[in-house]
Amino acid sequence: MYTCCTLPLHSVLPLRMRSILSVKLRQIPGVAAASSDEQKLTIYYQGKVDLRIIRMLVRSFEQKYGKAKEDKKEWDVAAYRREAIISVGGFIAMNILRKTNPEFYDGILLFRRLFTLFIARRFIQNGVMGVIRDKQANADTLTATAVAASVLAGKPESSLTLLALSNGAEMLTEYAAERARRQISGLLKLDQRDVWLVENGRERKVPVDSLKVGDTIAVHLGEKICVDGKVVGGNAAVNQASITGESNPAIKQPGTFVYAGSVIEAGDLVVKVEKVGADTSLAQIIHLVEEAQTRRAPVQNFADKMANMLVPISFIGAAIVYGATKDWQRVLNLLFIDFSCGLKLSTATAISAAIGMAARKGILIKGGNYIENLADIDTVVLDKTGTITMGVPQIAHISTVPGVGEKEMILLAASAEMHSVHPLAVAVQKYVKAHGWDVPHHDMSETVVARGMRASVPPFEDFAGGDVLVGSRRFMQEEGVQGMPEKSDKSWGKNLLFVARDKQYIGCLTIEDPVRPAMKKTLNQMRRIGVDEVIMLTGDSKEVAAEVAREMDIDSYHAEILPEDKANYVMKLQKRGSVMMVGDGINDAPALAFADIGVSLGGNKTDIAAESAAITIRSEDPGKLYDALKIGRQTMKVINQNFTATIVVNSAAMLLGALGRISPLWAAVIHNTATLAVVLNSVRILGVSRRMVKA
Repeated sequence: MYTCCTLPLHSVLPLRMRSILSVKLRQIPGVAAASSDEQKLTIYYQGKVDLRIIRMLVRSFEQKYGKAKEDKKEWDVAAYRREAIISVGGFIAMNILRKTNPEFYDGILLFRRLFTLFIARRFIQNGVMGVIRDKQANADTLTATAVAASVLAGKPESSLTLLALSNGAEMLTEYAAERARRQISGLLKLDQRDVWLVENGRERKVPVDSLKVGDTIAVHLGEKICVDGKVVGGNAAVNQASITGESNPAIKQPGTFVYAGSVIEAGDLVVKVEKVGADTSLAQIIHLVEEAQTRRAPVQNFADKMANMLVPISFIGAAIVYGATKDWQRVLNLLFIDFSCGLKLSTATAISAAIGMAARKGILIKGGNYIENLADIDTVVLDKTGTITMGVPQIAHISTVPGVGEKEMILLAASAEMHSVHPLAVAVQKYVKAHGWDVPHHDMSETVVARGMRASVPPFEDFAGGDVLVGSRRFMQEEGVQGMPEKSDKSWGKNLLFVARDKQYIGCLTIEDPVRPAMKKTLNQMRRIGVDEVIMLTGDSKEVAAEVAREMDIDSYHAEILPEDKANYVMKLQKRGSVMMVGDGINDAPALAFADIGVSLGGNKTDIAAESAAITIRSEDPGKLYDALKIGRQTMKVINQNFTATIVVNSAAMLLGALGRISPLWAAVIHNTATLAVVLNSVRILGVSRRMVKA
């Protein structure tokens, strides 16, 4: 059994240092896997581990290689609007004054200069601080230089128009991005304030905030379910797309679970409350999406670096133009054009829109960095049980040796598997429950990872007990079990679970775990968009793995492997490509953590698998894997479009400005229009993803 431990990081470690830190941590006895991002460090270990050693090692890395996290304050739409109105108003007032009273206009040159500098204070502050703090000029440095040049030339009002245009464009750009954020939040928002509380057979309306665990509520046609809970009465068709991304309504009956954010499309339900408020699945999704939007993708860092690298080009071009023409108008053309806004804003908006719309489809992506990784995936690694297959196997055939009845053999197996959550064990438990048999208690039981179960069962009913082994053929051979059947005996199904008592084989169960209906289609779809290799890793027998691999046309497989072996295989595959690992269980957690993209698939996933994964898919539909890859590729396609458009349009504007073909006003118009256009192009991802959902 692996234990998961998460430690917060107080500073940002370079990517290379994070990898080295992970290697150092795995050298500590008991640590099986370790991974980190900009926010936290996740460790998986067995037994007892001295966390003080781990904290000391992390602290030393942060002190040597860490960089302080930045706390930036952004302007909002209202601030940009206010500055734009003041700029335009000042420009109009100055022009009216110049025409009606030129003498007074000339006499207030100092006021005009101070007013222009006041309007440009944000650009000046950011531009100067960029030079002082970052040791390099930025886009605001360009604007501040242009303003200073116009002020020194005695024509400060010429900058007012450009400042008004710049503030207005940033207002529209921020408005578009804010609208996208609101739309994303609206996809997941729980806007239900009241609920029908059931007490003594009667319903009364109460605030949602007053509910507590154990209460019973009624939800009627058209209402939104506001809690996580278990249905105790009624039947209904429930749209739970906001949670799982499923397009078709789910049928809910007594005994099934419902989630906050779901909407009843037909029928009525009575629900016993199990989770409320911040504990509901919907609240956790919202928190995850909000947190993910703060994690920067590498392409965002690249956009920032690229934008800053292009700033000196504007200064050099302005210097050359001034030296050749001595024309301040042409100089201002170059100083009022930069690449920063288009590159930075459009990239951040695209990443945010992609994360939000993925959540709308039931795909929870934990950071912008994973969006970029999705676009590069060329190798997909799949766990078998619960991922390729449904994970709910059933007993298809029972075989026993002479003298041992089916009930005796199955009850011995059920006793050993009593506390196991492995899908094969669940199949045995379900079979016993369906027949109404009582499972005999055991004196002890032990899980042998990737092999089976060992238990000591006392005599029960009219049957003899003993030391019971339940598991794979390899397990039986390793334990020296006598009387095993020939290996070719594989005619009844896809998975054999052998049972032995006191080192003597007594029978086997043939268990079928059906493949997910749409899995093969999903694998074919992924291959068509760039996945070169599909690999299966499983702790199951080689025979079962081979049969599944043939059925699914999987390129290669590795069977009878331990959890740490899965992580090792993933690391080997990473040497020749970008790997996405898909799993759902505790044994998949280390591999999920090590992969470029770890995906936890299915609503029955374990918490440790969900914590390890970069992406959590709450639906059982494997088609969401293809959707995730498609979203990643579509997002990076849009970002590349934005990069190209920003560079081409602004470069053309700079060239025309240097040649004197356009005025500084038109240079600023072209620059800000291009910035707004690429941001709107990023917002388009919301529309593209919505069509994908409807499809």
